[in-house]
Amino acid sequence: MSVRLYIGNLPQNFESKELEAQLTSVGEGVRFKAVLDRETGVCRGFGFANVDDEKVADAVIEQFNGKEFGGNALRVERSERRDSNTSGGGRRGQAGGHAPGSARKAVNKVVHSDAKAEEAPDPRWAGELSKLKDLLADQKTAV
Repeated sequence: MSVRLYIGNLPQNFESKELEAQLTSVGEGVRFKAVLDRETGVCRGFGFANVDDEKVADAVIEQFNGKEFGGNALRVERSERRDSNTSGGGRRGQAGGHAPGSARKAVNKVVHSDAKAEEAPDPRWAGELSKLKDLLADQKTAV
């Protein structure tokens, strides 16, 4: 089973092939992929390396954690895989992996379904619906 490593504090503009070449110099079976921003295509500052061997993974952590790359000191550590069975973000409420007080703020998302709800209008259009009702009410009183 391969070991997944988190590689953080990457510079925004860097060659992933260059970093992967440095990682493979430690041992065979290292594959790296940077995480890119969907809109801009620029590196988000971190990526993941899959390493086929435990000993090579430990060597990569030892050699590259704190090493300067592109003006930044890299952060290399083992990554915990997310459980696909958990709902609602899974690890957000857990203390593991985050400094105390650094938990992300919960985001309230509107979940839509195909079933018609008669009790309330769709929240995406509630403001527009209210304006239309006011316009109709003004037309009735003027006639």
